[in-house]
Amino acid sequence: MRTDAKRNRVKRNHVMRIVEGPKQIRLVTALADRGATDLADIEPAVRRIVIEVRRNGDRAVRRYATRWDGLGKDKDEPLRVLEEELHGAWEQTNPELQNAIKQAAGNIRRYAEWQAPEQWRRTIQSGVSVGQLVRPLESVGCYVPGGRYPLPSTVLMTVIPAQVAGVKQIRVVSPRPAQATLAAAAFLGVREFYRVGGAQAIAALAYGTESIPRVDKIVGPGNRYVTAAKKLVAFDCAIEFLAGPTEAVVISANGDPACIASDLVAQGEHDPDALCIFITPSRALAKKVQNEIQKRTHANPTAAQSLSTRGAILLAASLEQAVEISNRIAPEHLTLPAELAPSVQHAGAVFLDEFTPQAAGDYVSGPNHVLPTTAMARVRGGLGVLDFVRVIGCQQVSRAGIQRIAPAGITLATAEGLKGHAEAFRVRCSHA
Repeated sequence: MRTDAKRNRVKRNHVMRIVEGPKQIRLVTALADRGATDLADIEPAVRRIVIEVRRNGDRAVRRYATRWDGLGKDKDEPLRVLEEELHGAWEQTNPELQNAIKQAAGNIRRYAEWQAPEQWRRTIQSGVSVGQLVRPLESVGCYVPGGRYPLPSTVLMTVIPAQVAGVKQIRVVSPRPAQATLAAAAFLGVREFYRVGGAQAIAALAYGTESIPRVDKIVGPGNRYVTAAKKLVAFDCAIEFLAGPTEAVVISANGDPACIASDLVAQGEHDPDALCIFITPSRALAKKVQNEIQKRTHANPTAAQSLSTRGAILLAASLEQAVEISNRIAPEHLTLPAELAPSVQHAGAVFLDEFTPQAAGDYVSGPNHVLPTTAMARVRGGLGVLDFVRVIGCQQVSRAGIQRIAPAGITLATAEGLKGHAEAFRVRCSHA
Protein backbone atom coordinates (compact mmCIF):
# COMPACT_ATOMS: atom_id res chain seq x y z
CA MET A 1 0.00 0.00 0.00
CA ARG A 2 2.80 2.43 0.85
CA THR A 3 4.52 1.60 -2.43
CA ASP A 4 1.34 2.37 -4.38
CA ALA A 5 0.87 5.65 -2.52
CA LYS A 6 4.46 6.64 -3.25
CA ARG A 7 4.03 5.75 -6.92
CA ASN A 8 0.85 7.84 -7.11
CA ARG A 9 2.60 10.82 -5.49
CA VAL A 10 5.41 10.60 -8.03
CA LYS A 11 2.91 10.37 -10.87
CA ARG A 12 0.97 13.40 -9.62
CA ASN A 13 4.15 15.46 -9.29
CA HIS A 14 4.93 14.88 -12.94
CA VAL A 15 1.67 15.83 -14.64
CA MET A 16 3.67 18.64 -16.27
CA ARG A 17 7.42 18.31 -16.01
CA ILE A 18 9.96 21.12 -15.58
CA VAL A 19 12.66 20.91 -18.25
CA GLU A 20 15.97 22.79 -18.26
CA GLY A 21 19.58 22.51 -19.37
CA PRO A 22 20.53 20.14 -22.22
CA LYS A 23 17.13 18.41 -22.10
CA GLN A 24 15.41 21.74 -22.73
CA ILE A 25 17.70 22.51 -25.67
CA ARG A 26 16.90 19.14 -27.24
CA LEU A 27 13.17 19.58 -26.61
CA VAL A 28 13.02 23.07 -28.15
CA THR A 29 15.03 21.89 -31.15
CA ALA A 30 12.63 18.99 -31.66
CA LEU A 31 9.61 21.28 -31.37
CA ALA A 32 11.09 23.81 -33.78
CA ASP A 33 11.69 21.03 -36.31
CA ARG A 34 8.30 19.38 -35.91
CA GLY A 35 6.46 18.91 -39.16
CA ALA A 36 2.93 18.20 -40.18
CA THR A 37 1.03 15.44 -38.44
CA ASP A 38 2.18 12.05 -39.69
CA LEU A 39 -0.75 10.61 -41.62
CA ALA A 40 1.02 7.78 -43.44
CA ASP A 41 -0.65 5.03 -41.40
CA ILE A 42 -4.18 6.11 -42.30
CA GLU A 43 -3.69 7.52 -45.82
CA PRO A 44 -4.36 4.19 -47.62
CA ALA A 45 -7.72 3.79 -45.86
CA VAL A 46 -8.62 7.45 -46.43
CA ARG A 47 -7.63 7.20 -50.09
CA ARG A 48 -10.02 4.28 -50.53
CA ILE A 49 -12.85 6.32 -49.01
CA VAL A 50 -12.11 9.34 -51.19
CA ILE A 51 -11.94 7.23 -54.37
CA GLU A 52 -15.17 5.42 -53.55
CA VAL A 53 -17.06 8.64 -52.83
CA ARG A 54 -15.73 10.16 -56.03
CA ARG A 55 -16.92 7.15 -58.02
CA ASN A 56 -20.17 6.27 -56.29
CA GLY A 57 -21.38 9.56 -54.83
CA ASP A 58 -24.29 9.42 -52.39
CA ARG A 59 -24.26 5.64 -52.19
CA ALA A 60 -20.73 5.64 -50.77
CA VAL A 61 -21.33 8.66 -48.55
CA ARG A 62 -24.46 7.09 -47.11
CA ARG A 63 -22.71 3.78 -46.44
CA TYR A 64 -19.89 5.45 -44.49
CA ALA A 65 -22.25 7.90 -42.77
CA THR A 66 -24.44 5.01 -41.60
CA ARG A 67 -21.40 3.23 -40.22
CA TRP A 68 -19.67 6.17 -38.53
CA ASP A 69 -21.84 9.31 -38.51
CA GLY A 70 -25.01 7.98 -36.91
CA LEU A 71 -27.06 8.35 -40.08
CA GLY A 72 -30.16 6.16 -40.00
CA LYS A 73 -30.26 3.04 -42.16
CA ASP A 74 -33.46 4.25 -43.80
CA LYS A 75 -32.49 5.08 -47.38
CA ASP A 76 -35.08 7.84 -47.40
CA GLU A 77 -33.38 9.78 -44.60
CA PRO A 78 -31.83 12.77 -46.36
CA LEU A 79 -28.17 13.61 -45.98
CA ARG A 80 -29.21 17.25 -45.90
CA VAL A 81 -30.73 18.64 -42.72
CA LEU A 82 -34.12 20.16 -43.46
CA GLU A 83 -34.42 23.89 -42.89
CA GLU A 84 -37.34 23.24 -40.56
CA GLU A 85 -35.02 21.14 -38.38
CA LEU A 86 -32.45 23.93 -38.33
CA HIS A 87 -35.03 26.52 -37.30
CA GLY A 88 -36.49 24.12 -34.75
CA ALA A 89 -33.06 23.65 -33.16
CA TRP A 90 -32.78 27.42 -32.70
CA GLU A 91 -36.26 27.71 -31.24
CA GLN A 92 -35.52 24.89 -28.77
CA THR A 93 -32.24 26.41 -27.62
CA ASN A 94 -32.36 28.04 -24.22
CA PRO A 95 -32.20 31.86 -24.19
CA GLU A 96 -28.85 31.94 -22.38
CA LEU A 97 -27.15 29.96 -25.15
CA GLN A 98 -28.99 31.96 -27.81
CA ASN A 99 -27.62 35.18 -26.32
CA ALA A 100 -24.10 33.71 -26.13
CA ILE A 101 -24.27 32.74 -29.81
CA LYS A 102 -25.50 36.23 -30.70
CA GLN A 103 -22.72 37.94 -28.75
CA ALA A 104 -20.00 35.70 -30.16
CA ALA A 105 -21.35 36.03 -33.70
CA GLY A 106 -21.47 39.81 -33.40
CA ASN A 107 -17.82 40.06 -32.36
CA ILE A 108 -16.64 37.54 -34.96
CA ARG A 109 -18.54 39.39 -37.70
CA ARG A 110 -17.21 42.80 -36.71
CA TYR A 111 -13.64 41.50 -36.61
CA ALA A 112 -14.11 39.88 -40.02
CA GLU A 113 -15.49 43.13 -41.44
CA TRP A 114 -12.41 44.97 -40.19
CA GLN A 115 -10.25 42.31 -41.85
CA ALA A 116 -11.90 42.52 -45.26
CA PRO A 117 -9.56 43.76 -48.02
CA GLU A 118 -10.64 46.78 -50.04
CA GLN A 119 -10.58 47.45 -53.74
CA TRP A 120 -8.37 50.35 -54.76
CA ARG A 121 -6.90 52.05 -57.79
CA ARG A 122 -3.95 54.43 -57.90
CA THR A 123 -1.62 56.08 -60.37
CA ILE A 124 1.73 54.35 -60.06
CA GLN A 125 3.38 56.35 -62.84
CA SER A 126 2.08 59.05 -65.15
CA GLY A 127 -0.25 57.32 -67.61
CA VAL A 128 -0.20 54.03 -65.68
CA SER A 129 -2.83 53.14 -63.08
CA VAL A 130 -2.92 49.96 -61.01
CA GLY A 131 -5.26 48.50 -58.45
CA GLN A 132 -6.85 45.40 -57.06
CA LEU A 133 -10.23 43.82 -57.48
CA VAL A 134 -11.70 41.77 -54.62
CA ARG A 135 -14.03 38.94 -55.55
CA PRO A 136 -15.53 36.27 -53.25
CA LEU A 137 -15.23 32.56 -53.91
CA GLU A 138 -18.42 31.11 -55.37
CA SER A 139 -18.78 28.23 -52.88
CA VAL A 140 -17.13 26.91 -49.72
CA GLY A 141 -17.54 23.90 -47.49
CA CYS A 142 -17.23 24.35 -43.72
CA TYR A 143 -16.30 21.26 -41.73
CA VAL A 144 -17.57 21.29 -38.13
CA PRO A 145 -16.31 18.50 -35.83
CA GLY A 146 -18.90 16.45 -33.99
CA GLY A 147 -16.81 13.88 -32.18
CA ARG A 148 -15.44 14.17 -28.64
CA TYR A 149 -16.98 17.64 -28.27
CA PRO A 150 -19.62 19.20 -30.56
CA LEU A 151 -18.34 22.61 -31.65
CA PRO A 152 -21.07 25.12 -32.52
CA SER A 153 -18.36 27.77 -32.15
CA THR A 154 -16.69 26.37 -35.28
CA VAL A 155 -19.89 27.03 -37.23
CA LEU A 156 -19.53 30.70 -36.28
CA MET A 157 -15.79 30.81 -37.00
CA THR A 158 -16.01 29.27 -40.47
CA VAL A 159 -19.34 30.56 -41.77
CA ILE A 160 -19.16 34.21 -40.69
CA PRO A 161 -15.91 35.16 -42.50
CA ALA A 162 -17.30 33.49 -45.63
CA GLN A 163 -20.50 35.51 -45.33
CA VAL A 164 -18.56 38.75 -44.80
CA ALA A 165 -16.47 37.92 -47.88
CA GLY A 166 -19.67 37.57 -49.91
CA VAL A 167 -19.56 33.82 -50.63
CA LYS A 168 -22.95 32.89 -52.08
CA GLN A 169 -22.98 29.13 -51.47
CA ILE A 170 -21.91 28.01 -47.99
CA ARG A 171 -22.25 24.31 -47.19
CA VAL A 172 -21.74 22.95 -43.67
CA VAL A 173 -20.97 19.31 -42.93
CA SER A 174 -20.90 17.78 -39.46
CA PRO A 175 -21.31 14.23 -38.15
CA ARG A 176 -24.02 13.70 -35.54
CA PRO A 177 -24.73 17.45 -35.33
CA ALA A 178 -25.72 18.54 -31.84
CA GLN A 179 -28.70 20.82 -31.31
CA ALA A 180 -26.36 23.71 -30.45
CA THR A 181 -24.48 23.20 -33.71
CA LEU A 182 -27.70 23.23 -35.72
CA ALA A 183 -28.91 26.25 -33.75
CA ALA A 184 -25.75 28.23 -34.55
CA ALA A 185 -26.15 27.40 -38.23
CA ALA A 186 -29.80 28.44 -38.14
CA PHE A 187 -28.97 31.75 -36.49
CA LEU A 188 -26.46 32.51 -39.27
CA GLY A 189 -29.00 31.68 -41.96
CA VAL A 190 -27.18 28.58 -43.21
CA ARG A 191 -29.43 26.74 -45.67
CA GLU A 192 -27.21 23.81 -46.66
CA PHE A 193 -26.25 21.60 -43.73
CA TYR A 194 -25.33 17.93 -44.21
CA ARG A 195 -25.20 15.34 -41.42
CA VAL A 196 -21.98 13.64 -42.58
CA GLY A 197 -18.39 13.89 -41.44
CA GLY A 198 -14.99 12.30 -41.75
CA ALA A 199 -13.11 11.63 -44.98
CA GLN A 200 -16.39 10.92 -46.79
CA ALA A 201 -17.66 14.45 -46.13
CA ILE A 202 -14.42 16.00 -47.40
CA ALA A 203 -14.56 13.87 -50.56
CA ALA A 204 -18.19 14.79 -51.14
CA LEU A 205 -17.43 18.51 -50.86
CA ALA A 206 -14.37 18.22 -53.09
CA TYR A 207 -15.95 16.21 -55.92
CA GLY A 208 -19.69 16.53 -55.42
CA THR A 209 -22.38 13.87 -55.18
CA GLU A 210 -26.05 13.68 -56.15
CA SER A 211 -27.02 15.41 -52.87
CA ILE A 212 -23.92 17.44 -51.99
CA PRO A 213 -22.66 19.88 -54.65
CA ARG A 214 -18.92 20.36 -54.91
CA VAL A 215 -17.28 23.50 -53.53
CA ASP A 216 -14.31 25.66 -54.47
CA LYS A 217 -12.67 25.45 -51.05
CA ILE A 218 -12.94 23.45 -47.82
CA VAL A 219 -12.14 24.95 -44.41
CA GLY A 220 -12.42 23.86 -40.81
CA PRO A 221 -10.65 21.56 -38.34
CA GLY A 222 -11.16 17.82 -37.94
CA ASN A 223 -9.56 14.59 -36.82
CA ARG A 224 -6.69 12.80 -38.55
CA TYR A 225 -9.03 11.23 -41.12
CA VAL A 226 -10.43 14.63 -42.04
CA THR A 227 -6.92 16.07 -42.26
CA ALA A 228 -5.68 13.21 -44.42
CA ALA A 229 -8.68 13.62 -46.74
CA LYS A 230 -8.04 17.35 -47.08
CA LYS A 231 -4.44 16.58 -47.98
CA LEU A 232 -5.53 14.07 -50.65
CA VAL A 233 -8.06 16.40 -52.32
CA ALA A 234 -5.97 19.58 -52.05
CA PHE A 235 -4.95 19.56 -55.73
CA ASP A 236 -8.58 19.31 -56.84
CA CYS A 237 -10.23 21.53 -54.24
CA ALA A 238 -8.58 24.34 -52.29
CA ILE A 239 -8.12 24.04 -48.52
CA GLU A 240 -6.97 26.57 -45.95
CA PHE A 241 -4.29 24.41 -44.27
CA LEU A 242 -3.77 21.05 -42.59
CA ALA A 243 -4.46 21.35 -38.86
CA GLY A 244 -3.04 19.07 -36.19
CA PRO A 245 -3.63 18.78 -32.44
CA THR A 246 -4.05 21.94 -30.37
CA GLU A 247 -0.93 23.88 -29.31
CA ALA A 248 -0.50 26.48 -26.57
CA VAL A 249 2.44 28.45 -25.19
CA VAL A 250 2.20 30.74 -22.17
CA ILE A 251 4.99 33.14 -21.18
CA SER A 252 5.09 34.85 -17.78
CA ALA A 253 7.52 35.90 -15.05
CA ASN A 254 5.12 36.90 -12.28
CA GLY A 255 1.61 36.00 -13.41
CA ASP A 256 -1.21 34.37 -11.50
CA PRO A 257 -0.52 30.61 -11.38
CA ALA A 258 -4.25 29.84 -11.52
CA CYS A 259 -4.72 31.87 -14.72
CA ILE A 260 -1.67 30.31 -16.36
CA ALA A 261 -2.63 26.78 -15.38
CA SER A 262 -6.24 27.26 -16.49
CA ASP A 263 -5.12 28.19 -20.01
CA LEU A 264 -2.83 25.17 -20.28
CA VAL A 265 -5.48 22.79 -18.96
CA ALA A 266 -8.13 24.33 -21.24
CA GLN A 267 -6.07 23.74 -24.37
CA GLY A 268 -4.84 20.39 -23.11
CA GLU A 269 -8.39 19.05 -22.83
CA HIS A 270 -8.92 19.34 -26.59
CA ASP A 271 -6.84 16.30 -27.44
CA PRO A 272 -4.56 13.75 -25.74
CA ASP A 273 -1.89 14.84 -28.26
CA ALA A 274 -2.24 18.57 -27.49
CA LEU A 275 1.07 20.42 -27.05
CA CYS A 276 1.13 22.81 -24.06
CA ILE A 277 4.25 24.70 -22.96
CA PHE A 278 4.83 27.22 -20.16
CA ILE A 279 8.00 29.32 -20.40
CA THR A 280 9.21 31.40 -17.45
CA PRO A 281 12.41 32.83 -15.96
CA SER A 282 11.02 32.16 -12.46
CA ARG A 283 11.59 28.75 -10.90
CA ALA A 284 9.21 29.66 -8.09
CA LEU A 285 6.42 30.46 -10.55
CA ALA A 286 7.19 27.25 -12.44
CA LYS A 287 6.61 25.23 -9.27
CA LYS A 288 3.38 27.09 -8.46
CA VAL A 289 2.02 26.53 -11.95
CA GLN A 290 3.00 22.86 -11.80
CA ASN A 291 1.10 22.46 -8.54
CA GLU A 292 -1.91 24.34 -9.88
CA ILE A 293 -2.03 22.12 -12.96
CA GLN A 294 -1.85 19.11 -10.66
CA LYS A 295 -5.03 20.22 -8.90
CA ARG A 296 -6.88 21.19 -12.06
CA THR A 297 -6.32 17.94 -13.96
CA HIS A 298 -7.77 15.60 -11.32
CA ALA A 299 -11.17 15.63 -13.01
CA ASN A 300 -9.91 16.24 -16.54
CA PRO A 301 -8.32 13.02 -17.84
CA THR A 302 -7.74 14.27 -21.39
CA ALA A 303 -5.84 17.32 -20.14
CA ALA A 304 -3.94 15.16 -17.64
CA GLN A 305 -2.84 12.84 -20.43
CA SER A 306 -1.75 15.57 -22.85
CA LEU A 307 0.05 17.61 -20.18
CA SER A 308 1.82 14.49 -18.89
CA THR A 309 2.96 13.24 -22.28
CA ARG A 310 3.47 16.43 -24.31
CA GLY A 311 3.38 19.26 -21.77
CA ALA A 312 6.49 20.95 -20.36
CA ILE A 313 7.57 23.91 -18.27
CA LEU A 314 10.72 25.54 -19.66
CA LEU A 315 13.02 27.73 -17.54
CA ALA A 316 14.38 30.67 -19.54
CA ALA A 317 17.10 33.14 -18.62
CA SER A 318 14.74 36.08 -19.26
CA LEU A 319 11.38 36.98 -20.77
CA GLU A 320 13.21 38.02 -23.93
CA GLN A 321 14.69 34.55 -24.25
CA ALA A 322 11.26 33.09 -23.57
CA VAL A 323 9.87 34.94 -26.61
CA GLU A 324 12.82 33.74 -28.70
CA ILE A 325 11.99 30.16 -27.72
CA SER A 326 8.33 30.70 -28.57
CA ASN A 327 9.23 32.16 -31.96
CA ARG A 328 11.19 28.99 -32.67
CA ILE A 329 8.25 26.82 -31.66
CA ALA A 330 5.71 28.93 -33.65
CA PRO A 331 2.70 27.83 -31.58
CA GLU A 332 -0.97 27.94 -32.46
CA HIS A 333 -1.88 29.94 -29.30
CA LEU A 334 0.49 32.29 -27.46
CA THR A 335 -0.18 34.18 -24.22
CA LEU A 336 2.35 36.75 -22.95
CA PRO A 337 2.61 40.23 -21.38
CA ALA A 338 1.48 43.00 -23.73
CA GLU A 339 4.85 44.75 -23.63
CA LEU A 340 6.41 41.70 -25.30
CA ALA A 341 4.03 41.71 -28.28
CA PRO A 342 6.42 43.64 -30.59
CA SER A 343 8.90 40.75 -30.31
CA VAL A 344 6.42 38.09 -31.43
CA GLN A 345 7.17 36.81 -34.92
CA HIS A 346 5.48 33.42 -35.19
CA ALA A 347 2.12 32.58 -33.61
CA GLY A 348 -1.32 31.63 -34.85
CA ALA A 349 -3.10 33.88 -32.36
CA VAL A 350 -1.75 36.11 -29.56
CA PHE A 351 -3.39 36.74 -26.18
CA LEU A 352 -2.08 39.70 -24.19
CA ASP A 353 -1.91 39.82 -20.38
CA GLU A 354 -3.46 37.45 -17.89
CA PHE A 355 -7.10 38.57 -18.12
CA THR A 356 -7.19 37.39 -21.74
CA PRO A 357 -7.87 33.64 -21.61
CA GLN A 358 -7.06 31.66 -24.72
CA ALA A 359 -10.63 30.39 -24.46
CA ALA A 360 -11.77 33.94 -25.34
CA GLY A 361 -10.35 33.37 -28.80
CA ASP A 362 -12.03 29.98 -28.97
CA TYR A 363 -15.46 31.52 -28.51
CA VAL A 364 -16.27 35.16 -28.22
CA SER A 365 -13.56 37.83 -28.56
CA GLY A 366 -13.69 37.98 -32.37
CA PRO A 367 -10.47 36.66 -33.98
CA ASN A 368 -10.79 33.22 -35.50
CA HIS A 369 -10.12 29.96 -33.67
CA VAL A 370 -9.29 27.99 -36.84
CA LEU A 371 -5.53 28.38 -36.49
CA PRO A 372 -2.32 26.96 -37.98
CA THR A 373 -0.52 24.22 -36.05
CA THR A 374 2.68 22.16 -36.54
CA ALA A 375 4.76 25.34 -36.99
CA MET A 376 2.62 26.59 -39.90
CA ALA A 377 2.33 29.82 -37.89
CA ARG A 378 5.68 30.67 -39.47
CA VAL A 379 3.92 31.36 -42.75
CA ARG A 380 0.31 32.31 -41.96
CA GLY A 381 -2.19 33.30 -39.29
CA GLY A 382 -5.68 32.07 -38.57
CA LEU A 383 -8.66 31.68 -40.87
CA GLY A 384 -10.04 35.01 -42.04
CA VAL A 385 -11.88 36.86 -44.77
CA LEU A 386 -8.84 36.65 -47.05
CA ASP A 387 -9.32 32.87 -47.17
CA PHE A 388 -12.66 33.40 -48.92
CA VAL A 389 -11.78 36.02 -51.55
CA ARG A 390 -9.61 36.38 -54.61
CA VAL A 391 -7.52 39.55 -54.75
CA ILE A 392 -7.00 40.25 -58.45
CA GLY A 393 -4.35 42.65 -59.72
CA CYS A 394 -5.58 45.22 -62.23
CA GLN A 395 -3.72 47.70 -64.46
CA GLN A 396 -4.46 50.26 -67.14
CA VAL A 397 -1.96 52.05 -69.42
CA SER A 398 -2.79 55.15 -71.47
CA ARG A 399 -1.34 56.21 -74.84
CA ALA A 400 1.12 58.46 -73.05
CA GLY A 401 1.86 55.85 -70.42
CA ILE A 402 2.89 53.14 -72.91
CA GLN A 403 5.62 55.43 -74.23
CA ARG A 404 7.00 55.78 -70.69
CA ILE A 405 7.10 52.11 -69.73
CA ALA A 406 7.80 50.49 -73.11
CA PRO A 407 11.60 51.00 -73.14
CA ALA A 408 12.04 49.16 -69.83
CA GLY A 409 9.56 46.46 -70.90
CA ILE A 410 11.30 45.93 -74.26
CA THR A 411 14.71 45.72 -72.56
CA LEU A 412 13.52 43.13 -70.03
CA ALA A 413 11.72 41.06 -72.70
CA THR A 414 14.79 41.10 -74.92
CA ALA A 415 17.00 40.00 -72.01
CA GLU A 416 14.70 37.02 -71.53
CA GLY A 417 14.68 36.20 -75.23
CA LEU A 418 10.92 36.70 -75.55
CA LYS A 419 10.56 38.56 -78.85
CA GLY A 420 6.78 38.49 -78.85
CA HIS A 421 6.66 40.25 -75.49
CA ALA A 422 8.92 43.02 -76.79
CA GLU A 423 6.80 43.35 -79.93
CA ALA A 424 3.64 43.78 -77.79
CA PHE A 425 5.22 46.98 -76.47
CA ARG A 426 6.57 48.18 -79.86
CA VAL A 427 3.26 47.81 -81.73
CA ARG A 428 1.46 49.91 -79.15
CA CYS A 429 4.14 52.58 -79.21
CA SER A 430 3.78 52.86 -82.99
CA HIS A 431 0.01 53.15 -82.72
CA ALA A 432 0.21 55.65 -79.88
